[in-house]
Amino acid sequence: MIYEGIRGVPRFACTEYKERTKGYVVLIPIIDEGNRIIRELGRALEHRVHDHADIVICDGGSTDGSTEEGRLRELEVNTLLVKQDVGRQGAQLRMGIWWALQRGYEGIITIDGNDKDSIEDVPCFIQKLQEGYDLVQGSRFVKGGRAENTPLIRMVSVRLIHAPVISLTAHHRFTDTTNAYRAYSARYLTDGRVQPLRDIFMTYELLAYLSVRATQLGYKACEIPVTRAYPKTGRIPTKIRSFRGNSELLSILFKNAMGAYAPR
Repeated sequence: MIYEGIRGVPRFACTEYKERTKGYVVLIPIIDEGNRIIRELGRALEHRVHDHADIVICDGGSTDGSTEEGRLRELEVNTLLVKQDVGRQGAQLRMGIWWALQRGYEGIITIDGNDKDSIEDVPCFIQKLQEGYDLVQGSRFVKGGRAENTPLIRMVSVRLIHAPVISLTAHHRFTDTTNAYRAYSARYLTDGRVQPLRDIFMTYELLAYLSVRATQLGYKACEIPVTRAYPKTGRIPTKIRSFRGNSELLSILFKNAMGAYAPR
């Protein structure tokens, strides 16, 4: 099925392998992640994440064969959404969030599809949502969390720049703010003062914005320990590699601090 003409939502195709089976959903944005997303879904299957939440792929237009239907069905993927419009991660997440809210999920967990994160920890996010938290941030830097082979430049930028600025903006201490492994309550995302479904969120703006808006509005937020593991050798699985990419991330960070993404 094709969805188009929805304000703040990119045009996308939806292939549902199953109806909604759980109260919570895991949204995994990907584009040409190859074997990394297959390994991640394999670990999810091994730990029976699908017993706790529906798993939905938010594809940006992969051409590497990683979203072949038979394989996704075997790996207990519930639905495949494929963006057919402009935008990167922010557009993929807007597509997924709109669809998940329309389907009636109580909460949404997001996680990268490059096999760096401990997808087996999904039940811990759900537990915190059930306890009444509206923003649950995964962190490798809190007690119980693990950071494996993190590149030095990434470690320094998160700990000394990104996390302090986000914390000041949110009026709440966070430690791992570039980490997309997090959960949101439906009541937070549907609050008229939040409005995540806007075309201004094309790349990494939405993650930065949703990190701070919850506590600005009085919603409950917390961090929970997770593992984020980079490979020991070879190419680092990340979409932010160049000087331009890092500059864009910093620009978004400071625009967010100035309130540029708040609804007008």
